Amino acid sequence: MNSKNARLEVIRLIISSREIGCQEEMLKELAKEGHYITQATLSRDLKQLKVAKAASMSGKSFYVLPSNTMYKRVREHRPMQEMMTMGGVMSINFTGNICVIRTRPGYAGSVAYDIDNASIPEIIGTVAGDDTIIIALQEDSSRDLVKMKLQTALQK
Repeated sequence: MNSKNARLEVIRLIISSREIGCQEEMLKELAKEGHYITQATLSRDLKQLKVAKAASMSGKSFYVLPSNTMYKRVREHRPMQEMMTMGGVMSINFTGNICVIRTRPGYAGSVAYDIDNASIPEIIGTVAGDDTIIIALQEDSSRDLVKMKLQTALQK
């Protein structure tokens, strides 16, 4: 994942896990996670992510992501690094020489990219949608071996 995509993902995760009310607060949170950017860059990132502001019950406003269940606000605070290593994969299932991976919405393309770049010999190729990846496997590939290699590739 390139630095901009990684930064955008961290912004999504920060917004979904904390009530951030202004760009200054967001810049501080990003710095804690190792992303040092200017206010102008943050402004462009927020625009690209279609971030809006909403009012809480107390009347304080905070950033929210577009209606997207993938980033539903979480109650418990976890380090961004831990959240980033989850990779968005929800399930891996096999049928014949096909593997189907379900991801959180919007993750399939980047997960498929990681799989393709892992150069797993048992995998012929991938096709990704928004939240689903179809993987064509070599004939007679071991499902356990493929699953192990996928898990290794996706933990990087």
